[in-house]
Amino acid sequence: MPDFVNRFGSGDANGDFSFTTTRSGLIVGLLSIGTLLGALIAAPVADKIGRRFSISFWCLICAVGFIIQISSSTSWVQIMIGRLVAGFGVGALSLLVPMYQAETAPPWIRGALVCTYQLFITLGIFLAACFNYGVYEGLRYSPASWRTVLGIGFLYLFILGVGILFFAETPRYAYGQGRHEEAKKTLCSVYGAPPNHYSIVVQMEEIEAKVVAESKVKGGPISEIVSMFRAPRVAYRVALGMSLQMFQQLTGANYFFYYGTTIFQSVAISSFVTQMILNGINFGVTFIGLYLVEHYGRRKSLIAGSIWMVICFLVFASVGHFSLDNNDPQNTPTAGVVLIVFACLFILGYATTW
Repeated sequence: MPDFVNRFGSGDANGDFSFTTTRSGLIVGLLSIGTLLGALIAAPVADKIGRRFSISFWCLICAVGFIIQISSSTSWVQIMIGRLVAGFGVGALSLLVPMYQAETAPPWIRGALVCTYQLFITLGIFLAACFNYGVYEGLRYSPASWRTVLGIGFLYLFILGVGILFFAETPRYAYGQGRHEEAKKTLCSVYGAPPNHYSIVVQMEEIEAKVVAESKVKGGPISEIVSMFRAPRVAYRVALGMSLQMFQQLTGANYFFYYGTTIFQSVAISSFVTQMILNGINFGVTFIGLYLVEHYGRRKSLIAGSIWMVICFLVFASVGHFSLDNNDPQNTPTAGVVLIVFACLFILGYATTW
């Protein structure tokens, strides 16, 4: 956005402003570093003060990050630090919300809840692209263009941070704090069953067994982690789970979501419109993904998705290297159209599988 570039970009001899790759990379990357740290800190904080209050607390931290960014005038470093602080909250909430779901929901809908969580992430990305386009068209040269987009985030933080306080604490945490009746009451509410129902009894016994087992662990968390890896195949399972999460982020999808507005300048349509198209596909085809993983299995879906994405990226990279005029992309609009098509096909494969 012009006002954002003029305020935080670096000027050249002609008085034109732009972002260097270093400055752009730091502003983008600091959020991800913040999410890593936030995710690591969130679990012990949640064990101390509870899941609900933790979610509210990290919503507040995220809001502080937004305030730091919105109050920036000309310092790109302040934007970068604001992104880092907001990243703490984003990373923590990315861990705490699924934790709250998993510890509260009945076993037979936990998988569906996790899928729905991912679905609404894609909806959020799509809405962000729509907001970007709206303020770009209506407030292009005003500081309100980028401040409005950041300010909209307060609405969702308020809904989550305040709304969660009207929910009960998770049965798992309540029981661990000795509040057994509260845990049972929450389970009865969630399951829609009386206290003596078989499902309630079984869940209470499972929670009790886990709490007792954890209380007998000596040496603290480090000792527990070391002893865990000594169990058969646990190290392999942990490595597999971490690798899948890592490769999901390394597939290249974030390349389009972060830099989509800048990589398609060779096409005559607005780059913000292109971003809405990509994010709209990402959201829409996630519904297809919910069907595929349930009917064809997780493993087959991952393999098929990988092959699909490799083919799309090979074509994308080849056209971008051999056909696109990198010095003046607008000279090669056909190559630009091909890039958009295969970017859409890539996201189709990504959103339905990985």
